[in-house]
Order: sequence, then structure tokens, then C-alpha cells
Amino acid sequence: MTLRVGIVSAAWGGFAHLPAWRAIPGVEVTAICTSRQETAEAAASRLGLPRAFWNAEEMCADPDIDIVDLGTRPSVRKPMVLAALAHGKHVYNASPHAPDWAGAKEIDSAWRASSSVGVVDAFSEWVPANRQMLAMVEDGYVGRPLGGTCHFTISLFNQPIKQFPYNWFGQAGQGVSAVRNNGSHALYMLLRLFGPVEELVADDSQILKQWVFPDGDIITPETTDLANVILRFASGLVMQMQISWSMPLYYGWLIDVFGEKGRLVSASPTFPTARDCTLRGGQLGGVMEVIDIPDDFKTVPGIALDWQSEPQPSFPMALSMHNMVEVIHGRAHGAPDFGQALEVERIQEAIRLSSLERCWVRISDVA
Repeated sequence: MTLRVGIVSAAWGGFAHLPAWRAIPGVEVTAICTSRQETAEAAASRLGLPRAFWNAEEMCADPDIDIVDLGTRPSVRKPMVLAALAHGKHVYNASPHAPDWAGAKEIDSAWRASSSVGVVDAFSEWVPANRQMLAMVEDGYVGRPLGGTCHFTISLFNQPIKQFPYNWFGQAGQGVSAVRNNGSHALYMLLRLFGPVEELVADDSQILKQWVFPDGDIITPETTDLANVILRFASGLVMQMQISWSMPLYYGWLIDVFGEKGRLVSASPTFPTARDCTLRGGQLGGVMEVIDIPDDFKTVPGIALDWQSEPQPSFPMALSMHNMVEVIHGRAHGAPDFGQALEVERIQEAIRLSSLERCWVRISDVA
């Protein structure tokens, strides 16, 4: 049975999601949705898609669509997710998963009451180097994890340009911030690696008070852009995490963990991609060396993309989407699914509360 996909968002959805879906056997993308009829019809023509929608909830109700891929801002997206679930659609949802903790709980209730498969577009665990890191941690390469560092820092608004499609990140009420956006992607990977977080303490603040454009125009942002967090996992592991979208000469992506037997470091100059994310490791008595990534993680039979395909996010995204298709057919477990998304949102809410109240917060107390 061919699964038919409708995508909301002709920008990133058309650029990265569409080639990823098209790489998966048994899937056909049949529709694109934007906010206006003229842009939707133009996008459908440009992308070679038979149907155009300019009302996402109508697309969610359409009987000829099986999977809805939702990729607009969280505040706008929440009613789309709820509509898709109400109409029995499977949902591939962007990250941040929800606009806030209340919205996350509302989505979770609707998902659990449905028979739909819900997967989040947080594909870091499908990046080849990160897949190898997961395999090595599970195989005991570092032994019992003892400590580590996670950085995900980039520079989006230190030298802003008006053509950048995400300048709305400065607006309050949209469900975004550096820790909600970049941080959610990091947290999905950390939870996959090390299990549940038990408690945390955090400072989530704004360091870049103005975004100054070359022509002198200014945006005064209303969102936070630097988070420093100490995570204590249920296993006893303590890890520091720093997230920012306002760091000149930024670190990019880094997960550095050490344990009783060794150390592993996943690193990428920006967002982790199949080609640019690397893995280094070493064990007691040795030195840190580059870890070779198995060919099985670089090319997957049946997927018409590989680790060198452009655009770079499309290959790990295709693996995430293929996993979703396998779940729909009853052959796999979603990764990360909406249940994991709720736990990431719970941690995000704990970060907000800790920063507000200036104290440690137990994750189980966030209800």
C-alpha cells in the first residue's frame, strides 16, 4: 500500500523534506500546503506535486492523504497537529514539538486517544556518526558514563540579514527560543544516549539585546538566546549543556562523554549532518582517534539517498521518515515518537521553571 504524504511548508518542507520522502519506497508526496492560494499553487507547480492546499486543516481532513508533515512555527502548528490526529492521520511533526508545556500535554492527550503514528523531525540520532556513537555507548565502549559536555551553539542574529526566513524567532509567543529550538534537538540525542533526566538546574537568558541590520534597522528580540543547564540523569551521569543561537565564532554541535573505560566525542561545525558530523574516541591507556563510520550507516538499502546526498539533512531525515513508515506497517518503533517528544517538552518546561525560580527542578515534579 502506497502511503500518501501532504507537506505543510514549501520552504524547508520543499527543500529538504520533499527529497527525503521521495527517497522512501512505498511513499508518494501528493500535496503541498502554504498559507495562500497563489503561493500554494506556485509551489505545487514548481515541485511537481499534483495538489495544492492553502488551508492546512483542510489538508488534514482530506481522505486521500495518510501522513501529514507539519513544518511551520509551533504556535501555528499546534491546531494542525490536533486536526491531523482528529482525522486519523499519521503526523511527522517539526521540533519544537509544541508551543509550550500546556500545548505539549494537549497534543499528547490527542495522540494517545488516536491510533495515529506520531514522529518528531529530530533526526540527530539518524546521523551516521551519531548512530555509531549510540552503538558504541550501548556496547559499553566508555563503560559507565560519568560526565560530559553538550554544546549546540550557532550564530543566527549577530549579523542579521532581512532575507533570512526565520527573523520571526525574535517574537514572543511563537514557542521558540534557542533552548527550545537547538536545545530540543540536543535533548532528543542525549535522552537516546543516556536515558531519562532526573533533575536539572538552568539559566535561560537573553544576551543579544538587539538585532542590528546593515541598513541600521533594529529588531528588539523578545526570546531567550543562551541557556546553560546542568542535567543529572537517573543513571547518575551529570552533564553540562550550553545552547545558543547568538554566539560569534560558535562551537557548533558537540556531545562529549567520558566513562569508566573511555571517551567519545561527536562534533559538527553547525547542525549535525551526515557528511560533516564526526566521531572521535579513545579508551584507557590509548589516545583519542577518529572513529570510522560503518558503511551500513552511510547507505541504507532501499533508500534512494546516502550520506553524501544534498541537501545534507535529507539523508538522516529520510531514515527517520522510513522508520515512521515501518512503524505504520507494524515493523518498528518510532524514533523519536510523540511519547519521547512529551518528555523533551517536560525537560524544556523544567528548564524554564529552574531559570525563573533559580533552583534545581526534579523532572517528575513537572506535571
